[in-house]
Amino acid sequence: MINDIKGRLNQIVNPASGKSFEEEKRWKHVSLDGEKLVAEYNRDGISPSEKRAIEGEITKSLSDLLVIDNIMIKTTSTQSQDVFKALDKQSEAPAPIVATQPAQIKPGHGTIDKKKPVPGVDKIIAIGSGKGGVGKSTFTANLALSLARQGKKVGVIDADIYGPSLPMIFGKREEKPRSNSEKKIIPVESFGIKFMSFGFFINEGDPVIWRGPMLGGVLNQFLFDVDWTGLDYLLIDLPPGTGDIQLSMIQNSHVDGAIIISTPQDIALLDAKKGLEMFKKLNLPIIGMVENMSSFICTSCGTEHHIFGQGGVAKAVEQLEVPFLGSIPLEMELRSGSDIGVPYMTQEKFNDRLVWKAFEEISCKVDSFFKPKPIDQGKNGFFSKILGLGK
Repeated sequence: MINDIKGRLNQIVNPASGKSFEEEKRWKHVSLDGEKLVAEYNRDGISPSEKRAIEGEITKSLSDLLVIDNIMIKTTSTQSQDVFKALDKQSEAPAPIVATQPAQIKPGHGTIDKKKPVPGVDKIIAIGSGKGGVGKSTFTANLALSLARQGKKVGVIDADIYGPSLPMIFGKREEKPRSNSEKKIIPVESFGIKFMSFGFFINEGDPVIWRGPMLGGVLNQFLFDVDWTGLDYLLIDLPPGTGDIQLSMIQNSHVDGAIIISTPQDIALLDAKKGLEMFKKLNLPIIGMVENMSSFICTSCGTEHHIFGQGGVAKAVEQLEVPFLGSIPLEMELRSGSDIGVPYMTQEKFNDRLVWKAFEEISCKVDSFFKPKPIDQGKNGFFSKILGLGK
């Protein structure tokens, strides 16, 4: 198998030169220890964004031979300045015609105004959890992709200012949004999904130390100063909690429905119920609840383990009288896909797995929520009445 691996690796193309790694003699070391691959290449002249694109291609080319977690990619550089020169060269590249200048955000206090629609968007869906660590951003990204597979045009706002993760999940960590001639921010696009995140405007290692109300102005910009033209759905990935950020977004825009994410255990459900009550008090239609990380199926023995408890959300929806949208099990590839910027629902090879089918089912239920309900033609229906069959 090692020869097959090396053959594929040699065909990887350097985006900086357009030549294959074999032509440039890039590979320094390639070895296979059992099912674990270590591959090391020379990255001279390759910028960070080009490096990320290359390593995405490497994992994609080997995905049918090796588990992604078993692929370790290393780099060496004999001339570190080449990396910075590549960055400089990249920054000097001409911008697209529609983009006139780098986009800017304006921190300031958000104001509560009359609800208004977001131009260019048909339906807005808020996705909340009440607490962190339940996989909400990964869910949001894969729900967007699943809706897109149904032919919908979808956008996402990463409203988690303190922990923006969508640039990583969508593989666009190096992007810097630009604005068009109408001073509208152009959303970044990945896998057909348009999205905007605070992560584009800060360095990944920098903490955000603004107060909550100051962020309201930035989030309003994400709603009303971004060119969202042509979207069927705009998903808002809300941060954990029920504070200023959530209120300013929901109260300023006309949100059409809300989804609540929770894991099965009681402590997560407690916070999810608070998020649900917030949506209800703001008079948002509840599309339903999703149980994430519902179980884990061992890849070695095939046994299903309910790590966080079993059926907690399914039981809670009965008490709360809201729809149950479905359960999503844990799967290694769901996590690893988000880490490397190749989301699960972009990988067709998983289409027979439980996670894939769960996202398809949930996205169909979400889309159906906004479709007109059929008219009852039963014994109390119109035709029954004119025929004298009604009461």
